[in-house]
Amino acid sequence: MLAIIGGTGIYNIDGLVTVEKHEITTPFGKPSTEIVRGVFHGKEILFLPRHGNNHQLLPSEVNYKANIWALKSLGVKQIIGLSAVGSLQQEVAPGDLAIADQYFDFVKGHREKTFFGNGLVAHVSTAEPTCSSLADKISEAAAKCDITLHRNKTYACVDGPRLGTRSESLFLKNAVNADLVGMTNVPEVFLAREAQICYCTIGIATDYDCWQDDSAHHVTVEQVISRYGTSLEKAKLVLATYIQGAQAVCQSRCNHSLENAVLTPVEVLSEENKQLFEVLSA
Repeated sequence: MLAIIGGTGIYNIDGLVTVEKHEITTPFGKPSTEIVRGVFHGKEILFLPRHGNNHQLLPSEVNYKANIWALKSLGVKQIIGLSAVGSLQQEVAPGDLAIADQYFDFVKGHREKTFFGNGLVAHVSTAEPTCSSLADKISEAAAKCDITLHRNKTYACVDGPRLGTRSESLFLKNAVNADLVGMTNVPEVFLAREAQICYCTIGIATDYDCWQDDSAHHVTVEQVISRYGTSLEKAKLVLATYIQGAQAVCQSRCNHSLENAVLTPVEVLSEENKQLFEVLSA
């Protein structure tokens, strides 16, 4: 089962025929909103808008654990996210699409970043945090559409909700060597790995953040929104093309990421942790 997590401006998917809506309460609270199960280009998928139906949640207010848990409990094996991002490198122009293969966690505020703890200890490898098989298939879909999709990019995740300073932008560009900056993919990407779900985000570059000398290019909300529509249509076309084709078969063993990662013996787990482990390891 494939799930789509929609970011800014993506509160529904045109052409998705709703079959049912799931209102789920997880051990970690409620997801951003109800999860839609529907048929899109002949394939059954799930859809969840990350910020809620009316974009009422800040990046720091999104219940990432509940979102991923709810999707996992509904049988999701793959997640494709859609996210607005700033570009930190000249080659990724506003309007371009990019897949982040690596992540730099620059979130300093408190976000729940793991399912583990409280008697259940695990250390999941995130050396390669996204699914290369899924990324390859998305890239093939973009090529069929004759749409440029940048690969092998690093996404730096910041707290928000404010837009960054120029000093921060330059730090992420030069010291971190990041290519993209956004506010939402951490901890989403890491929770998906803990839940043994293949994950990739299609980043939609809306601006050059604020690292350039010319202040006319510094990001504003007005710029983000005005440039987003056309680029979003490209991302939706790539997504539709991927869904209509053969689904990616994971060669990265994302669906086996808990093997040898859990240190606490199952027999000593509390009933609550046993149930947690059963869902994550399914």
